[in-house]
Amino acid sequence: MEFTNPEGVAAPASRYSQLVTVPANARRAIASGQIGVAPDGSLREGLEAQMEQAFDNLFKVFEAAGMKKTDIVKIVFYSTVPGSVAVFRTMRDRLFEGHAPACTYLEISQLATPEMLCEVEGEAVAV
Repeated sequence: MEFTNPEGVAAPASRYSQLVTVPANARRAIASGQIGVAPDGSLREGLEAQMEQAFDNLFKVFEAAGMKKTDIVKIVFYSTVPGSVAVFRTMRDRLFEGHAPACTYLEISQLATPEMLCEVEGEAVAV
């Protein structure tokens, strides 16, 4: 896989890739949106706690398919908390440990229930 930021396109505002090229022989996994619910079914309290749990859930879903964080090629993150992009970027950069998948961040009015503050979905590819 190749993670790049092509010339002629503005540089990303934070650590992500504009383009991910995947070889034809790769195995692909797509994860449903993951929220800040712990394995015991409890919803974490607060944006940062929910965000960290949602990412942990995403990583575990891909681990079940035999994939690592570095196999994640794209994430889409939804937040119901206005102005939370800086918190998201800090968390993403810390948890991905230098890996920079393609990334979309969206602020929306509500998820499935008002208590849910964020959700992350993704795609992973293993060669």
